[in-house]
Amino acid sequence: MTELRLQAGFSQQDLAGRIDVPLANIGFWERTSTPPSSKVLPKLAEALGVTVEEILTGKPKAVVRKGGPSGKMRKLFDAASRLPRSQQQKIAAVLEPFVREHAVAR
Repeated sequence: MTELRLQAGFSQQDLAGRIDVPLANIGFWERTSTPPSSKVLPKLAEALGVTVEEILTGKPKAVVRKGGPSGKMRKLFDAASRLPRSQQQKIAAVLEPFVREHAVAR
């Protein structure tokens, strides 16, 4: 599970807060390879952007993942999307010109 967490760009504390479990639980699951309870697994899978099967087996499933930001950008996007619309527009006004200027032509 550690690898899945790191691929998602989360610290143990980030992930614990995201799925509303004590920080010690994350460490326990990672140290012992003990799976979380069936109540926690769906929330954990969603937070990590993987399937429950991937968490339980440790093997990636051959599926196409949803597009969109990952890691640090996902956290920023999620946080920004919870802001009031007026603040989101301010962020977009700064970000859009920056992305246009630095985008690599495909």
